[in-house]
Amino acid sequence: MGQLYTFTDKGDRQVALRPEMTPTLARMVSAKASSMRKPIRWFSVPQLFRYERQQKGRLREHFQLNVDILGEASVAADAELLAVAIDVIRALGLTAQDVRARVSDRRLLTALLSHVGVKKSELPAVFAAIDKAGREPRDVTLAKVEKAVTDADARRGVGGILRNSTNLVALANEFADSPKVVEEISRMREYLGFLDALGVGDWVDFDLSIVRGLAYYTGKVFELFDAKGEFRAICGGGRYDDLLSTIGGVDLPALGFGMGDVVLTELLRARDLLPSAELGTEYWIAAEDDSLLPEVMTVAGRLRAKSRSVEYALKSQTLARQLKTASTAGVKNVVLLRRDDYANGNVTLKTLADGSERSVALDAFIDSL
Repeated sequence: MGQLYTFTDKGDRQVALRPEMTPTLARMVSAKASSMRKPIRWFSVPQLFRYERQQKGRLREHFQLNVDILGEASVAADAELLAVAIDVIRALGLTAQDVRARVSDRRLLTALLSHVGVKKSELPAVFAAIDKAGREPRDVTLAKVEKAVTDADARRGVGGILRNSTNLVALANEFADSPKVVEEISRMREYLGFLDALGVGDWVDFDLSIVRGLAYYTGKVFELFDAKGEFRAICGGGRYDDLLSTIGGVDLPALGFGMGDVVLTELLRARDLLPSAELGTEYWIAAEDDSLLPEVMTVAGRLRAKSRSVEYALKSQTLARQLKTASTAGVKNVVLLRRDDYANGNVTLKTLADGSERSVALDAFIDSL
């Protein structure tokens, strides 16, 4: 609540700016769930606000890609969701050497902690300590565990789990006598196998320290980080099977992730992959005679009907001035109308970069677009 932007509007109403999208989506789907085909695959790019101290990779206002799958409880859905996140990263030119997906499962972690003697009432505090284990010295994490867990044997058990937090084989061997742990490890192996099948397994690292701070996550969780560790998490998400029931009274399993624009932009810039912004105008229509303005408009209209972006001078200008304005605006191609040529159905296409020109039939040119 401390990060929520709240204020009173002119109608004396209490207003809050949306800090995240998942609860909103839960309410929307709960209202329409009975009429929607399952599973529901949903994405959105909301603008979000959080009242917090601005720092590298974290602003008070940002846009975020949200992707969710609702109405499917299978491990295949968990794998599908992470594959989508990785495919987005891959489409931007980043590789498995640039970005790592660290995966965990709250059910597996709960089974491990319960087996070593951590009480149910102690789990939230231990989860919180483990969630920050990757960002704090080990002794700080263990001190938090010692404060949260009353039983000495249980504390030692948590320490052992932390030592093997990235080694699934070691955990499987150590806890082979726990049916619940064995069951959850089997599900984790199935998940990792599906990720291999989807062609993204080489991006993925098992890591129990990924807990995700939000309390509504119930199962598999993941975060994407740059491999060099220079930035905050790029993306995070997981399974939140109970949220739709809690908020909207509809019992639907669900999972999703959020990928903000701030850290992603910083990473792309650092890897020299951030595309340069290009001006959108494709063609400038120019004429050597002011009286040809209606004809200029006609050509502009025909090009716009072909979904091309077009500009032209809205007031009387010399041809030289029109060409200079087009160049300043970043336009690469000029369609030049000369009175005699235009009367015969022809225009001149001029490339501003090198000044080259060629005469073409207007109708053929437009039909070719």
